Amino acid sequence: CNLTGWWENDLGSRMQVFEVGSDGTFSGEYHTAVSSTKNPIQPSPLVGSQHLDEDGQCTFGFTVNWKKFSDSTAVFVGQCFNRDDGNEVLHTSWLLREKANSEADDWKATR
Repeated sequence: CNLTGWWENDLGSRMQVFEVGSDGTFSGEYHTAVSSTKNPIQPSPLVGSQHLDEDGQCTFGFTVNWKKFSDSTAVFVGQCFNRDDGNEVLHTSWLLREKANSEADDWKATR
């Protein structure tokens, strides 16, 4: 599975991976369809790394910095699976860290 190209999730968010290097590193843009901020959503930069396996069902991780419209950062980890119909699908989990106004508010800053 080569992550280069466009990917879309079930909520309508889209990710574009520009190119995966020979060492597995990549960059791109994340176009989220959901946000809790009142600011207009904008494409956000992402950087990551893909474990290149011979069977093509690789693991990967990437970070998205929402700096263009929010002061939060998200990290995603996942794996690519090759389906029987020949299509590739990504399964991911994520953590989102919002800026806490104080150390006392730290408990509610990660989702």
